[in-house]
Amino acid sequence: MDLRKLKTLIELVESSGIAELEIAEGEERVRITRSLQTPVQAVTAAVPVVASVGAVPAATPSTPAATPEPEGHTVKAPMVGTFYRAGSPGDKAFVEVGDTVAVGEPLCIIEAMKLMNEIESDYAGVVKAIMAENGQPVEYGQPLILIG
Repeated sequence: MDLRKLKTLIELVESSGIAELEIAEGEERVRITRSLQTPVQAVTAAVPVVASVGAVPAATPSTPAATPEPEGHTVKAPMVGTFYRAGSPGDKAFVEVGDTVAVGEPLCIIEAMKLMNEIESDYAGVVKAIMAENGQPVEYGQPLILIG
């Protein structure tokens, strides 16, 4: 199932208030359930591919104040997957801290369901920070790179 379709289905569950949604396309089957503890939780069944979507609970009054947002434009993960700084092992990283990037320039790769998705810059500037670790899983909306 296409990741964009999966994201749309998750957003539908979040916005509609329904508790559960199950969709089947051919042999692929996706079931999205919503619980009170985490807004959306996705589980796949009968498919060798497993999708996991978690969400950070909203801040409550008992939660300490969050650290201030870093200044600049934050490039966030458009999907759940594994973050890679280079096109393949042993290659030079797409960007380093201090590099100048233009709109459309590749920043990193997120591997999702055995597909390599090149993430391009949507902002021109200087790379101030790389906030994800190479080879580590990332969640949807997680900050990846800070451009100032």
